[in-house]
Amino acid sequence: NGLAYDPGRGQLLAAHVGDPAVPDSFTIALVDVERKQVTATLPVPGRTRWTVFNPQAAVFYVNIADPAVIIVVDGGDPPRIVKQYAIPAQGPHGLDIDPDTQRLFCACDDGKLISLDARTGEILTVSDLSGAPDVIFFNPALQHLYVASGDPGIIDVFDTRMMERIEVVATENGAHTIAFDASRDKVYAFLPQTHR
Repeated sequence: NGLAYDPGRGQLLAAHVGDPAVPDSFTIALVDVERKQVTATLPVPGRTRWTVFNPQAAVFYVNIADPAVIIVVDGGDPPRIVKQYAIPAQGPHGLDIDPDTQRLFCACDDGKLISLDARTGEILTVSDLSGAPDVIFFNPALQHLYVASGDPGIIDVFDTRMMERIEVVATENGAHTIAFDASRDKVYAFLPQTHR
């Protein structure tokens, strides 16, 4: 469901969705990119969502839908889950990080945007979203966070300095996947109904 890359170790983390009917199927895998080989598989407490790498702490963060937590994974030798942060909203989904302030941004299925300290898990803010979110991206140049919701088909734009919503951009119903081009400060929304 999610991928994150550690360029220092040449390591990719792949978060597996799993199947509730199959015991122990909720896992993450660490892949040595140069050797194209899985080096470790770790069980996680539930269905994975998005994941992100923190270059300063050299750890991965992985959203878990239920229980509502973010796990912190050290990809060292041996790889291991080193922390778990409780999230005060249902269904952690979209995830990104501001490496300068060491804040994680976590968009949750019940329409909440949580910001928390990436080092300690302390909840810093809880904000309302326009709908159930999916993908989020942080723009460090503008200090903006983009949160896509397929229903009602919008992108909430937050100023992360104040953690306030500054704009709501209409897309179309079902448009929950976005991409972010940091070099051009552009956000692209994939529109499933009109195929644009």
